[in-house]
Amino acid sequence: MTDIHRLGLRQTAQALQAREFSATDAVSAALERIRLTEPRIGACVTVLGESALREAKLLDESGPDPARPLWGVPLAVKDVFDLKGAPTTAGSRLLENYFPAFEATVVERLRAAGAIFVSKANCDEFAMGSTTEFSAYGPTKNPWDPALVPGGSSGGSAAAVAALQVPGAMGTDTGGSIRQPAALCGCVGLKPTYGRVSRYGIVAFASSLDQAGPFARSVGDVALLLSVIAGPDGKDSTCSARPVDDYLNLKEPKAADLTLGLPDALWSAGFEPSVDEALSAAKKALTDAGVRLKSVSMPNLRYSVATYYILAAAEASSNLARYDGVRYGQRAEGDPELVALYRRSRSQGLGPEVRRRIMLGTFVLSSGYYDAYFKKAAQTRRLILGDYQRALGECDYLLAPVTSIPAWPLGSFTDDPLTIYQLDMMTLPLNLAGGPGLSLPAGLSSAGLPVGVQLWGPSFGEAGLLSAGALLERIFPPVGPPPMAG
Repeated sequence: MTDIHRLGLRQTAQALQAREFSATDAVSAALERIRLTEPRIGACVTVLGESALREAKLLDESGPDPARPLWGVPLAVKDVFDLKGAPTTAGSRLLENYFPAFEATVVERLRAAGAIFVSKANCDEFAMGSTTEFSAYGPTKNPWDPALVPGGSSGGSAAAVAALQVPGAMGTDTGGSIRQPAALCGCVGLKPTYGRVSRYGIVAFASSLDQAGPFARSVGDVALLLSVIAGPDGKDSTCSARPVDDYLNLKEPKAADLTLGLPDALWSAGFEPSVDEALSAAKKALTDAGVRLKSVSMPNLRYSVATYYILAAAEASSNLARYDGVRYGQRAEGDPELVALYRRSRSQGLGPEVRRRIMLGTFVLSSGYYDAYFKKAAQTRRLILGDYQRALGECDYLLAPVTSIPAWPLGSFTDDPLTIYQLDMMTLPLNLAGGPGLSLPAGLSSAGLPVGVQLWGPSFGEAGLLSAGALLERIFPPVGPPPMAG
């Protein structure tokens, strides 16, 4: 089959089980697609061609296994997940020669289900960014228009799926880093409830906010990936012991029985006209289908940006303290004095955005400022959680925009970090509340760029959230692959 790369994840898995093509065929198609698209997209930090083909050959020798739902399916994984035999750089020069001795729990579970990793996907350095321009290995570009950003920090994973390199990929979402690139690249992305998926073996950014999740081209494909990676993990004390629900047999609600709340603080924000037009069309499509929409008051969401960037920077400052050139990371040469060694190693190895957030986090945790900033932000986070819980008491799910503008040109805001931070205001509240969120395409802007919406649900309510998402997926107009898909 010459068009294997066009198949969705479930289609690929079913065709492999039916022996319509081999695991080697599937991997070869993915690697060929990477070869054709990478010069324009830059979605990959490391291409795992030889190891992927070896794994595919071994699978073909043993034959398809119905007990392994991802048997032979090629996937990409964000380069913050530890994977044996491949460097884990986290988009940083500081870790360019780091080869982990173990694998992330998510990687282990996907391998056990038969998946084959063909690439480590590019990302903003240490997952700090919203554009995938802050990678030490160069920016990733949007498959819809290589002059535009793909979003971030999981932009490489989203771009790999949108460019048809792989039918599914893994990313992480700390402040919207799955949902926002999914929206800008026209694919589906899920941020699970905090604690639903193990964080073991994932390079940490902000430990109380980070959560791993999948990208794919449909809600059903995302559900299949979640069914594999979700569940308790004794290696991660923050991972919930709560049993995993059935994500594979989604029961779509009737449109007339569904009430979606519209957070007033987000829908009243200004939108770029083409985004506003697409979002208005999406809301009309929902009401025409019989879905009830109602405004819900969430006044504390206006504090989300300040709250998030204080808490996330503080946690980043603590988590990245280990990268000093002695315990972890590249060591600068020529400094026998310890403090100078730390300073030079971190200055040489870390990019400007990471240094900026470390400095901010160190400041808000310092004596004399802790109460004024970090403690106040922690209290405000609790108010945001209260808004989230009360709003869900008035409706089934919350419907929110993902971004106020479509994908923007590369380099637009690299020297204006505060503007980029403000662009995250639509996604940050959910990470502060800890709940699950599903981003899916809702149409195209007048310029032909994807516009996404996100559904927020109650904690550990992924099954219902995915079911509602499958309904919305049928109501909204199909977006399809980008023009570069040919």
